[in-house]
Amino acid sequence: MASSSASTSSALLLSPTSTHHHPNTFSNIPKLPSTKKLSSSKTPRPITHLHVTSPTSKPTPSKPTTGGETIYFDGGAHYGDLVANLLLGFTLLWLPLTLAAVFRAFFLRYRFTNLRVTVISGLTGQDRSDFSFDVIKDVQVVPRFIGEWGDVIITLKDGTKVDLRSVPKFREIAKYCLSMAKIPAVLKQSGSKGI
Repeated sequence: MASSSASTSSALLLSPTSTHHHPNTFSNIPKLPSTKKLSSSKTPRPITHLHVTSPTSKPTPSKPTTGGETIYFDGGAHYGDLVANLLLGFTLLWLPLTLAAVFRAFFLRYRFTNLRVTVISGLTGQDRSDFSFDVIKDVQVVPRFIGEWGDVIITLKDGTKVDLRSVPKFREIAKYCLSMAKIPAVLKQSGSKGI
């Protein structure tokens, strides 16, 4: 007996037609042409049907473009850098380098286009550095982990050095930077191979 009175009181509390709701609350909402009401429900909730189509006759470009700007490479640090540093991170001595690799993997993006080089970093991606190929004076590479990835060091005409760490396909990207800057494509490899 007590359970039936508890269930009826909870049904009254959970009922959509309780006394504190006005029955004509939804009468002021304009009805859309594709909107239908549920006939089996007591609530006046509309159901909207979305019809989404995509054109099939339009081919997708092989390289994404942004307003006349063709993207050559858009990506972050090489995944091998993160894996190698995580494995070595079990030693306490390597832990700071592991944290730096995790930061590079999650919060650093490189973008090379036909007009400029962009480095996007920071927790929200708001730290952004852009420079065109016209200001590039020199490009050097430093291979890491048997040449799987490497650092690209770009020297600008004002003497600023931009160090791009753990870049995948670093040799191809460095040659691309040299060709876009109209500098003879002689890569300077500096430093020793290492992690």
